[in-house]
Amino acid sequence: MNYALDFTPVLDGLPDLLAGCLGTLLLALGGMAIAIVIGIGGVVLRDSRHKAIRWTVRGFVELIRNTPFLVQIYFIYFALPLAGLRLDPTPTAILALGINGGAYAIEIIRGGVQSISRGQVEAGLALGLHKGLVFRLIVLKPALRAVFPSLTSQFILLTLTTSVASAISAYELTSVAQRIESESFRSFEVFGVITLLYLGLSWLMMTFFSTISTRYFSYPVK
Repeated sequence: MNYALDFTPVLDGLPDLLAGCLGTLLLALGGMAIAIVIGIGGVVLRDSRHKAIRWTVRGFVELIRNTPFLVQIYFIYFALPLAGLRLDPTPTAILALGINGGAYAIEIIRGGVQSISRGQVEAGLALGLHKGLVFRLIVLKPALRAVFPSLTSQFILLTLTTSVASAISAYELTSVAQRIESESFRSFEVFGVITLLYLGLSWLMMTFFSTISTRYFSYPVK
């Protein structure tokens, strides 16, 4: 085997690859923001007094968790235009990532909420706190503190899942790498480098979430 390594196309395309990293972060952070909203809202609705709402949330969770993300993003991008809703690739990817991450976030946050003692809630109500304040301070924040490591892992996985968005030509790292590879035919070099770039993005996200955890979810040190 006389394959000679040549990283020249990768070095020439490095500015585009770094721009692709920023595109990946944009997709990931946008998807995470939607996922958090869906996760918290889904937990609230799952405990609704109305059976139809509870079953709708459960059905949503099961549907998303038991279908491939590629199928979900294809459905939003190709099927929704038939209903009059047409989105560009980047908004489609952010929405698909948010919906996918939201289904998992619902179950993760629900586990944290269920770990909160009912006595704490009753104590908050007995002190005259509004139900919304009780949920935010006594239920939600301790629940998020308990499940934050699991939520962090899920969101880092969501960051790596952005690579699937290249299937609809959304601007992100993998789509840029595919273009460089198709022009240079240096598959090993191109995908070897983006493997390292994804590793760097994962480390960056872990550092980001570690900072959030330290600032907002750590217990006070006496």
